[in-house]
Amino acid sequence: MTSTYLGIDPGLKGGLATFQEPLLDGDRVCVRVMPVEGKWIQCQRIVDWLQVIAPIGGRNIHAIVEQVGSMPKQGLSSTFKFGTGYGQIIGMLQTLEIPYTLVRPQAWKGVVLAGTSKDKAAAIAFCAREYPGVPLIPERCRVPHDGIADALCLVHYGRLKHVSG
Repeated sequence: MTSTYLGIDPGLKGGLATFQEPLLDGDRVCVRVMPVEGKWIQCQRIVDWLQVIAPIGGRNIHAIVEQVGSMPKQGLSSTFKFGTGYGQIIGMLQTLEIPYTLVRPQAWKGVVLAGTSKDKAAAIAFCAREYPGVPLIPERCRVPHDGIADALCLVHYGRLKHVSG
């Protein structure tokens, strides 16, 4: 049975990444920006995307979700919206019965980005080096999307932890 890892960088500027292994023609990575309409995450679009690239009923899927919290000096309204989106993601995974692991940014960055500045640029550089064929620049954009890079780093972290136990 194929294993699929799903990395989720929650938030309106977040991203999604999947890694499927093994396939006959090699491993497969798919990425996309977090689907958002207005100020809300569109979970149905995530489900539709997953059904196309990793049909939920036919694969062994495990999600790795960045465990987030409020940030200093973040306003109450933005904290509430961010927490709502985070809750939507967790609720979607529970509804689809996709097991998930919550990982604090410090934990995955300490492993995946060890020896770097552990910032967004370091995540983008890591992904460009480790996954050179994966498009980090979305359509109609000119620069790499750090939400996609973080999601791909989460997938990498999940694979390392799964393989090493």
